[in-house]
Amino acid sequence: MTNRVVVVGGGIGGLATAALLARGGADVTLLERHERVGGRAGTLDLDGFRFDTGPSFYFMPEVFAHYFALFGERIEDHVDLVRLPTAYRLFPEPEAGAGPSRPFDVTDDPERNHATFDALEPGAGEAVRKYTEQSTEAYRTALDHFLYTTFERMDRAVDLDVARRGGTLATLLTQSLAQKIEKVTEHPVLRQALGYHAVFLGSSPYRVPALYSLMSHLDLVDGVYYPRGGMYTVIEAIERLAVAQGVRIRTGADVAEVLVDDAPRSIRHPRRTGHARGVRLASGEVVPADVVVSGADLFHTETALLAPEHRTHPEPWWQDKGPGISALLIMAGVRGSLPELAHHSLFFTRDWPGNFDAILGPGRATPAEDLRVPDVASLYVSRTTATDDDAAPDGHENLFVLVPFPADPSIGAGDAGQAELDSYADRYLDQVARWAGIPDLRERVVTRRVVGPADFARDFSSWRGSALGMEHTLAQSAMFRPADRSPRVPNLLHVGGNTVPGVGLPMCLIGAELVAKRLLGETSPHPLPTPLRRGYLDAARSRGAWTEHTGTARPGTVRLDPRTGVVDVDGTRA
Repeated sequence: MTNRVVVVGGGIGGLATAALLARGGADVTLLERHERVGGRAGTLDLDGFRFDTGPSFYFMPEVFAHYFALFGERIEDHVDLVRLPTAYRLFPEPEAGAGPSRPFDVTDDPERNHATFDALEPGAGEAVRKYTEQSTEAYRTALDHFLYTTFERMDRAVDLDVARRGGTLATLLTQSLAQKIEKVTEHPVLRQALGYHAVFLGSSPYRVPALYSLMSHLDLVDGVYYPRGGMYTVIEAIERLAVAQGVRIRTGADVAEVLVDDAPRSIRHPRRTGHARGVRLASGEVVPADVVVSGADLFHTETALLAPEHRTHPEPWWQDKGPGISALLIMAGVRGSLPELAHHSLFFTRDWPGNFDAILGPGRATPAEDLRVPDVASLYVSRTTATDDDAAPDGHENLFVLVPFPADPSIGAGDAGQAELDSYADRYLDQVARWAGIPDLRERVVTRRVVGPADFARDFSSWRGSALGMEHTLAQSAMFRPADRSPRVPNLLHVGGNTVPGVGLPMCLIGAELVAKRLLGETSPHPLPTPLRRGYLDAARSRGAWTEHTGTARPGTVRLDPRTGVVDVDGTRA
């Protein structure tokens, strides 16, 4: 009997999966082609400045807390979380020739926010309060029924509670987020404040379903947190968990192929074509495995790592799918102070629909050549030195600017690619300077690094150079998103932004748990009980992928008690 697992990719999804499966008793090797783990959630030290190179909002704290609790740990013992008094500062586009923008803050005080909203539009405070109550209900419904399920058993996700809310859910799924927000407020910037979260879903408020109004619960109710030392401290904490559980992490290990032996179809696996037996590295080394988990970009896994006969989603499948947004990232070290900017600042154009049309196109899957870079962009700026003094040398500040861009891997490619990206960076730094009233901003930049879609395609094998992953339209969310288990190669599982439950650090943590649930044969929509005992995979059900592909599980009926975390095997407590 063997229990070897190979995890491809050390982004947060792969890293979190490796730790969980090692906890369960698997012999886990994680293979990461870069020299450090983290994937898109990376860190950059540049001339004494420290930058997070990817996610910068710490949302859904209970998801992080639950993940650490699976190991009997408290996240507070690993990460120094700070609640930001100013969640973010909003900069509306100023009128031409009218000078800087007139920004306002969204804070950690709901009553203060309601007063701010009322000052912008009478009655908006109460309207937004009711909206956030609804967003909280939608958020709880998603957590309780849809985020922690593999969708292997839809009857277990849709219970009486969901049925009672059927009418409300139908409305949330059939109208867009923008349509829902239009009923709340007429003020254009307040509409943007309630809809900007769609960008974190790789999309726009005009394309994602109104169900994602749940995102307003995160900043307007939960508040915005920041892990002191940067978001990468979360990656480092999960890496420590993985090593403590026995995971072997190999960096500089580039996986070139998932090795699959032919296998016949069966009643249980009517679409099966093969059985994964390991991976081959670019060096030629073969790493054997009984189960392979790919945390690499799903498009790359399907079209580059698998032979054609074993692909569930070959290249033609992707042609009518929406890749979501890419991004231009500017990491700039700036001389002097920047009090005009908060820790998080959002800059909104007046022509928001036009901005999204430029970068996403009018259709569900607009070809890259029909997209364009906006002249004036809605963009995001992070100044972590507002909270972390040691993120920059004395007398300096760090700026991370993210401009949503077309998912077009030709942007920034070729010999002239860096010069192209630098010209865009100059444009958008000048925009920030003009709107925020920092006229000499670009002249004060002492060092910078600029990243674009071609970099995402090269460094992360990202589909069409996407920055996040497949966008969350209705047709690409929940049970309509690619599954986390290959029907053609049943011992190949997936984790990451292009599979369930979706994009973002919390979603990838949940995705890691879904892989564990697949192996256990656990089909409930609820999170696994905490803490998981060491060796818990030996209690996998007979239908679980672990039982089928390793032969290490105990025989008999298995029951996982969600109240106690105790596993019963044929009535005997494990």
